[in-house]
Amino acid sequence: MRAVVQRVTRGSVTVDGKRVAVIGPGLVVLLGVGREDDAGDARYLAQKVARLRIFEDEQGKMNRSVLDTGGEMLIVSQFTLYGDCRQGRRPGFDRAARPEQAQELYELFVRLLREEGLAVATGVFGAYMQVEIINDGPVTMLLDSKKEF
Repeated sequence: MRAVVQRVTRGSVTVDGKRVAVIGPGLVVLLGVGREDDAGDARYLAQKVARLRIFEDEQGKMNRSVLDTGGEMLIVSQFTLYGDCRQGRRPGFDRAARPEQAQELYELFVRLLREEGLAVATGVFGAYMQVEIINDGPVTMLLDSKKEF
């Protein structure tokens, strides 16, 4: 699994002109699922994201997690995180999971974060979405459950 984690002051998702999710300060996570991913990848990444210390403490150092701050989370499925652009001009998506597998692991990821006590909003899996992200910092982290980067 891959995640683009952005510290935000707010985020939202709109589908077909209707706003379906809105959060205040916290994290927006763009989440991609790969063909070789399983429940262990979802658990690893959920724990990593929940505990990632990218919020400032009283001394201005990144030393607090979204759990520590009580921030909200917005999770958006994004298979394009597995786009391979190394050859040609059009990305290939051979490493992205099939929709059924991706949705199952996406929903598990969301459920695991909620079990941590986090307030989690979501986009609409498989829908064409407009995502608004007001990045705070900006702070953006790239995570991969296979530790490829």
